[in-house]
Amino acid sequence: MPDLQATLEDLLRQAVAAALGPEHAQVDPQLRPAGQPQFGDYQANLAMSLAKQLGRKPRDLAQAIVDHLHGEGLIERADVAGPGFINLRLTQAALDHAAAAMLDSATLGVEPASPSLRVVVDYSSPNVAKEMHVGHLRSTVIGDAIARLLGFLGHEVIRQNHLGDWGTQFGMLIEHYLDSGAQPGELARDIADLTTFYQQAKQKFDADPAFADRARQRVVALQSGDPDTLSLWRELIDASYRHFRQVYERLDVLLDENDIRGESFYNDQLPHVIEDLERVGLLRESQGALVVYPEGFADREGEPLPMIVRKSDGGYLYATTDLAAARYRIDTLGARWIIYVTDARQSQHFAMLFQTLRQAGWASDSVRLDHVAFGAVLGPDRKPFKTRQGGLIRLSDLLDEAEARAMRIVREKGAIDDPGYQRDVAHAIGIGALKYADLASDRIKDYVFDWDRMLALDGNTAPYLQNAYVRIRSIFRKGNLDADHVLPQAIRLAHAAERQLALKLLQFPRVIAATAQSLEPHRLCNYLYELATAYHQFYEQCPVLSAPDDATRDSRLALCELVARTLKQGLSLLGIDVVEQM
Repeated sequence: MPDLQATLEDLLRQAVAAALGPEHAQVDPQLRPAGQPQFGDYQANLAMSLAKQLGRKPRDLAQAIVDHLHGEGLIERADVAGPGFINLRLTQAALDHAAAAMLDSATLGVEPASPSLRVVVDYSSPNVAKEMHVGHLRSTVIGDAIARLLGFLGHEVIRQNHLGDWGTQFGMLIEHYLDSGAQPGELARDIADLTTFYQQAKQKFDADPAFADRARQRVVALQSGDPDTLSLWRELIDASYRHFRQVYERLDVLLDENDIRGESFYNDQLPHVIEDLERVGLLRESQGALVVYPEGFADREGEPLPMIVRKSDGGYLYATTDLAAARYRIDTLGARWIIYVTDARQSQHFAMLFQTLRQAGWASDSVRLDHVAFGAVLGPDRKPFKTRQGGLIRLSDLLDEAEARAMRIVREKGAIDDPGYQRDVAHAIGIGALKYADLASDRIKDYVFDWDRMLALDGNTAPYLQNAYVRIRSIFRKGNLDADHVLPQAIRLAHAAERQLALKLLQFPRVIAATAQSLEPHRLCNYLYELATAYHQFYEQCPVLSAPDDATRDSRLALCELVARTLKQGLSLLGIDVVEQM
């Protein structure tokens, strides 16, 4: 599929080189879709910055560029406007051809990434023996969207669920389990029971010094590989896995048990991390603990900021495990890009981790390291989203309510009689609304959780996009037409609304590339919302089944099908399903 914007950028560079000399051939054309369609399809703002450098009038410079611009067959008109903007209008033939090529492409014109990389995406990361809560929603949803997007671009994506499955808490959990008189194999299968069980164990640990001592001794037994202790630990792990799997399935998240690699996996590698840090000269002692001082980090007094890798009692920390995990991902998994999806409070930790990996020589410049930070989910009071009693909201309860609210919408619309299909549609709408509300906001910012807004059928919501898809499918059902038989070459963009819709469609490959580069899913969400809005404007102005002639009808059907495929593909990359009816 021809990239019209890329072709225009090349033509503008050639015009600049012809007008000003070859030394300016690599200038940024500053080309973007035009904000006001009556002036053109694209606008280039390069004349203003060039004029400042060269000491010339921007408008005169813009005219010189236009005079040397050659785009026969592609550019219908090139005008200079205002202080020196260059407005470009494309020929209908070029737009027709590009839209047809997009519809004819299995990937909607999206080219595979070059080079294709092996990418590790670390996301979700709940703790064993605790139920998943609303705090796990953002990492899970954002991480899954990024993994889907990079996979679509042809990268080899390795998902990693870095579970908290090791540490002191397991000593107290196992001891409490034994105190209960339960026999091996009797551990509760319901994670909700485990959550209560954890709270009871923690209370006992804080209140009973003798129990706390036994719990610490049990940790030593666990870390030394005592078979009975490991067997009990495995029961806790298995019970937690069952719960995680149920949540991931309901969320339509691609994580499975093969993606789990908990903290325990790296336990025997931690001493080697310490040895190797000492070997490369980065290890220092501070008050009995072993630390690293990554370059560029200081405390409030301006003193070098330490990253502790081994406590004074010999225990290891998250930083040690994260260093071991990163080395494993680079050396064993062969990762050339590692992405960590966690909340913004861990930004400094990951910045120090990345710097340490670079200084130690464990991550070369050819390995890209990204921390995908995100803000908090807030309640209507703009405080962390919690239950009325002040506790964390269970993720399973949130999913239940999303589907229940969506079911009420489905039943109110009354378009579906089949109870089974009603449930499927309610699931797609409810879970889709929940995920999209998270993804559509700039991830670094906090967002306010609002059921009414996220389930609305208008505005930038998943139901609005799903409804646009449904509207297209209803056209084909009403006409008794098979969407697979539309002809790409039938596209003829004669009406202004058709033209604007096609221009928006043709932005899809660039939006995908930009979203993948920035790791900001809201860019794709905003595009899909703009596309759906452009489609509704087209729908209101351009009759499809009652078009004035067969050629116009076939063209508009093809354009509708292209919108449907683009919406479906875009939502799929966000982990959201479409439905045929609502």
